[in-house]
Amino acid sequence: MEDQDDRPEDGSKGLKFWQYLPLLVLLAAMGMVFATGLHRSLRFDAFIQYQAQLRAMATGNLPAMLGLYVFVYVAAVTLSLPASAFLSAIGGYLFGWLIGGAAASLSATLGATSLFLIARTSLGKPLLKRAGRRLQALAAGFRMQAFSYLLSLRLMPVIPFWLTNLAAAFFGMPLKSYVLATWLGMLPACFAFAFAGSGLDRVVAEHERARQQCQAVGRADCAVDFSVESLLTSELLIALSVLGILALAPILLRYWRTRGSHD
Repeated sequence: MEDQDDRPEDGSKGLKFWQYLPLLVLLAAMGMVFATGLHRSLRFDAFIQYQAQLRAMATGNLPAMLGLYVFVYVAAVTLSLPASAFLSAIGGYLFGWLIGGAAASLSATLGATSLFLIARTSLGKPLLKRAGRRLQALAAGFRMQAFSYLLSLRLMPVIPFWLTNLAAAFFGMPLKSYVLATWLGMLPACFAFAFAGSGLDRVVAEHERARQQCQAVGRADCAVDFSVESLLTSELLIALSVLGILALAPILLRYWRTRGSHD
């Protein structure tokens, strides 16, 4: 009898371990990346140093370079590294705005989906089970309008990308809706950064010239000071925000109708 009682408990412990294993692997990978300094390679000054070799590799073996690009992009998004805008611009620079934008959109969606699945498996379901009724009711309400909510958050660059992923996982958003809303919501920004990146030749030449001049006078602090986000105009950011608001329109309309019927 005692052995039979012990079996479910052991099985439950084993299930919990496998449930949290993806999260543990993700945290270990994040720790390794930051401990080894690999995250510093996803910066503009590092790109300037190797841009000639990268472009030669993209020209000489496009399929292999595209595969490597997608792998790095997916890994960066999964590890929640703040490099999506940078990588989208680099994709435009290496492959042109059309191929680069498509590859960036695919990579961002795959990376966000992997993080979503890890968070939902290891955090979302266990935490939601322990949450109170009010929070569970909020989660149910979010799921009813999840597609429009997530689409608007993807379009408006207001909330951090990783936080949106975790919120969707915690509230139990359906996977199909999540993938579609993420892909559609990321399309404008990915293509915008890729288009901006396709014109980086002039920027690269100017910064390389400035760094050589800096090194010629014997200065040691000759790092390249450049933000990929500065390539985007205020008009484009406004356009993305308007698209995000339009994505919320069905929810707002339904809310006003419901409120009017109660009045």
